[in-house]
Amino acid sequence: MRKIIQTDQAPAPVGPYNQGVVASGAMLFVAGQIPLDAATGELVGTTVAEQTEKVLQNLTAVVKAAGTDLSQVVKTSVFLKDMNDFAAMNQIYAEHFGDENAPARACVEVARLPKDVLVEIECIAMVSA
Repeated sequence: MRKIIQTDQAPAPVGPYNQGVVASGAMLFVAGQIPLDAATGELVGTTVAEQTEKVLQNLTAVVKAAGTDLSQVVKTSVFLKDMNDFAAMNQIYAEHFGDENAPARACVEVARLPKDVLVEIECIAMVSA
């Protein structure tokens, strides 16, 4: 079961995410993904947009391996090296998650990320029990 939670008692989402998602059943907790090529281990992209695209490809691969897809993601956490990159990250993120059925999300600026990347994203997804 996956139910989108929306209330006017809290601020409306300002991007492609929902205030909350109620979920039951088996849950997949995906570790933070950074923009590395799985085959070479090399960093992909120099801009936050390029790196976000690769990160979301990596997240997709993990959830697919668990037998699910991005439509079943209920929560993401986005870590940015620079909050000034939010709009560029958000544009790519929206291409993968959209608005209507998007997961709940947090986004924070951090001092440093592994391999000095610009973005890291982790998620929680539902999977069939």
